[in-house]
Amino acid sequence: MKKACFVLKMEDLSVEEFMQAGFASESDEETKQQSGFNKRNKKKQLDSEAWEAGSDDDEEDDDEDDKKASKKSKKAVEVIKVTEKMVADWKAAMKKDPNPRLFREVTQAFKAAVATTKGEGGSLCRYKVADSSVFNALVLFCIRDIFGALQKMLNLKPEKDQKKLVVPSASAKWQKNQIDVKMYLSGVVQLLSCLTEATVISAVLRHANQLVPYYLCLPKQCRHLVKQLLKQWSTGEETSRVLAFLALNKICRHKQDKYLNPILKQMYISYVQNCKFTSPNVLPMINFMQRTLTEMYSLDTQATYQHAFIYIRQLAIHLRNAMTMKKKVGFGLTLHPSDVLQPLIYPLCQVIIGTVKLVPTSRYYPLRMHCCRALILLSSSTNTFVPVLPFLLEILQQVDFNKKPGRMSKKPINFSVILKLGNVNLMEKAYKDGLIDQLYDLILEYFYTQAGTIGFPELALPTVIQLKAFLKECKVANYCKPMRQLLEKVQENSSHITGLRQKAAFGVADAAAVAVWEKQVHEQGTPLSRYYSQWKKLREKEIQLEISGKERMEDLELPEIKRRKFNEKKVEDKKEFKDLFDTDSESDEDDGTFKLKGKLTRTCSRTH
Repeated sequence: MKKACFVLKMEDLSVEEFMQAGFASESDEETKQQSGFNKRNKKKQLDSEAWEAGSDDDEEDDDEDDKKASKKSKKAVEVIKVTEKMVADWKAAMKKDPNPRLFREVTQAFKAAVATTKGEGGSLCRYKVADSSVFNALVLFCIRDIFGALQKMLNLKPEKDQKKLVVPSASAKWQKNQIDVKMYLSGVVQLLSCLTEATVISAVLRHANQLVPYYLCLPKQCRHLVKQLLKQWSTGEETSRVLAFLALNKICRHKQDKYLNPILKQMYISYVQNCKFTSPNVLPMINFMQRTLTEMYSLDTQATYQHAFIYIRQLAIHLRNAMTMKKKVGFGLTLHPSDVLQPLIYPLCQVIIGTVKLVPTSRYYPLRMHCCRALILLSSSTNTFVPVLPFLLEILQQVDFNKKPGRMSKKPINFSVILKLGNVNLMEKAYKDGLIDQLYDLILEYFYTQAGTIGFPELALPTVIQLKAFLKECKVANYCKPMRQLLEKVQENSSHITGLRQKAAFGVADAAAVAVWEKQVHEQGTPLSRYYSQWKKLREKEIQLEISGKERMEDLELPEIKRRKFNEKKVEDKKEFKDLFDTDSESDEDDGTFKLKGKLTRTCSRTH
């Protein structure tokens, strides 16, 4: 697809014109371009719809197979109870000579075992699994040995090139064993949907990953597997998430035309749902979802362009509505390098910048920080200049950091997991402390991305002037110290770049020579880039300690504190200081009160 398909000369438009021209209305130009785009992707869309709705042919075939399987199972007059000895015999026979009859017996027993996980009686099953130890032995045997036995039974040999997939349906014995394989694959999916223990789920996911070639030959079973994999990827434990992603990636790589589009859609929806409520403990999971989703998008840039265009257009519509209805949203997504996706950089930046400008009040500074961080990431990963510093330096002018806080803070404000602040937060000391930390982090990160550019001194000049003005006005030492350090690092890097520029033997107009020079400076490193690398390591350790420290406090079992009543405490105090109160009656009559007080004071002083 030509990358000019949806560009619409976006660089010549303002934010409002951009949304009116290409994203916020159904214009004739967009309709023509969209129709051309749809023609080129008609096959993919049809495949996606067929995947979501389910293929009628596959359903009919599966129903016929199920009927055949049920007829065979009804022939069994007597229900056989599975024992551990039978499982051991099957295991030994499978290793020696796997054959269709043996595989059918194991498959039916596995089906009966899985039926018990949902409380089903398994009336159509020839076997019955009633003992938990037999269940565990049977499932463990299947997970470990069935894949190898299937490969041997179908005479499937691994390809020399590991990237190529061995297709089981190409075997001459596939048709004869297809019904039993289908039954077994359905059982694995059903078992995966019923499990709760993380270690067992991981073991079944590894087995499902092995069986991906078989699932790809059976569309209905594959769709059911994908559904469970998406569930584990978005809600499971850490290991389960990784294994589910590997299986999803494997499916999409080998059947990209059929499964990639619907899987991308469901993964993105799950990602957005998980990002709705955030906390320090959830951030690592969200970062994992970001990286894996980006990996999936990289499989097909054409499909990625289609998805990204639709989502960015939706965000632009929401932003337009927010401008009129005083509501707002924010978004950030990037994948680079790609000539196909390059035209999306400008509209995405426009949407993010529009979000920052929508409600530029102090309550929404956390959202502004998120948007600035997205712009910095987008700028650095695509080598595109984005003016981020004005949105950060503006905060230094709008907030009076010399004003004393209205109340002290119980705990610091975590800007990374919130979008807006309450009125109470704006009066707390933690609000300004968090602002300074965020400004330091983001300004430093942005300058790090530009540290090796030939125009760094000119880029840094407005920031240097602004920081000097801030340090001149601010009287709070805790706020001046990080800003002064930041100013020194920026000035040091500017001096370094200026010195290197003076030695250059080419002109500014020579773009090729400038690119070579910047690449060389980037490889050699600059004072700011070296400082940032050290700071980044320490910052990541702080975040990890913060997360792990919170978890440790949650897991810590504190002893129960028993509160005593006032009278009980008074009695115990008298017992403890018994000698203190045992005085002669004569002393009590003659200024006993003052003597008692004096003795009490001396005793307490010795105690202290």
